[in-house]
Amino acid sequence: MTSTSDSNGPDAGTGPLGPQPTLVLLDQVRQGDDNAVNRLLERHREVIKQMIDRRMDRGVQRRVDASDIVQDVMLEANRRLGDYLANPTMPFQLWLRHMARDRLIDAHRRHRVAANRSVDREQQAAVGDPDRSQADVVGQLADRELTPAAAATWRELERRFAEAVEQLDEADRQIVLLRHFEHLSTAEAADALGLSKPAAGMRYLRAMRRLRLLLDGGDGAYHS
Repeated sequence: MTSTSDSNGPDAGTGPLGPQPTLVLLDQVRQGDDNAVNRLLERHREVIKQMIDRRMDRGVQRRVDASDIVQDVMLEANRRLGDYLANPTMPFQLWLRHMARDRLIDAHRRHRVAANRSVDREQQAAVGDPDRSQADVVGQLADRELTPAAAATWRELERRFAEAVEQLDEADRQIVLLRHFEHLSTAEAADALGLSKPAAGMRYLRAMRRLRLLLDGGDGAYHS
């Protein structure tokens, strides 16, 4: 697979018809465009690699190449893409991050010695173990507790939220995913994104404001 992304992030690549954000590529995949699958996965490869580099234990790094884990994630995503398209209740990049997190946990379990199990437990907590986000848990509770009509409404809200997150620009989407789904603190998110803590806080507030506009039916445009 050949990368088509440029320095402006996963949603800034271009194709024959101009800009191709993730939602456009997902629609092309649904229509049977095999090339769109490659473009979709390559668009998010670097972000997933950055996540793995940031979260991989240094001891494991001496035994496992982060690029191998990234490739495993891409192969698994390619294999499971049909399942995602049938039920896209989370942003696509978050779906990839869940798989990357699970691969990281597996790598730590395989390559750390028994004497360092406590380190493994700390690392699993850092990458989000147990392997469900708040959104996953709420969704599962909703499936059990709600009537069929209410559950259908909940799934529609999940779908709308996932689409709204995909419409954010890359900088805003990253801060939302790090803060809201990976549960990083403002300081941790700032470090991950190479920002000062105040800048990360302002970006998060801006991103959530735009996300709210999108969910309310607005265009999500920024206002100074």
